[in-house]
Amino acid sequence: MTEEHESLVIAATRGDGHAVESLLRCHLPALRAFLRLRAGALLRQHESVSDLVQSVCREVLQSLGRFEYRGEARFRAWLFVKALAKVQDHARRLHAQRRDVARESPLADEGELAARGACYSQLTPSRVAMAREELAAFEVAFDRLDEDHREVITLVRVAGLSQAEAAEQMGRSEDAVRVLLQRALLRLSWFLSRDADE
Repeated sequence: MTEEHESLVIAATRGDGHAVESLLRCHLPALRAFLRLRAGALLRQHESVSDLVQSVCREVLQSLGRFEYRGEARFRAWLFVKALAKVQDHARRLHAQRRDVARESPLADEGELAARGACYSQLTPSRVAMAREELAAFEVAFDRLDEDHREVITLVRVAGLSQAEAAEQMGRSEDAVRVLLQRALLRLSWFLSRDADE
């Protein structure tokens, strides 16, 4: 996979449209899940995850020619750093507009099950409803985590970075990230179980 990935990146940097499409397609599920979780509840009410994904993909396409390939993990880290910057930029703009969010209605998110890798056509209506409830419960619990906990979970578990790569992104030691990830997962589990009992 790594050699294939490298040849895709190299071809994409040379302007090969099929390579770019293949490259983005293989990272799309993780990118969508990453953006959904990192966007947070407020941003998800105002921007669809699909729009954020498209925006990140557009930016990746524009800057791919300046990317120097140094392995699949580095490419993934570069992609998710761009995605995180996009979320932060959109969140800043939303807060700068000083909107009265109580008067606005949230956007419908057509991609909410994509983060779980589910396909609408293969699910019964009751399973779709259950999956939506589970995803909503997960998002509520995830949004309760502090920023460091959300970041370490999305970098390691969603983006697929190693703990060493996540440590580099977060400016921490690998041991600190390992401990932080354990605490974050325990806290998330506690929020999920507490909410399920209520």
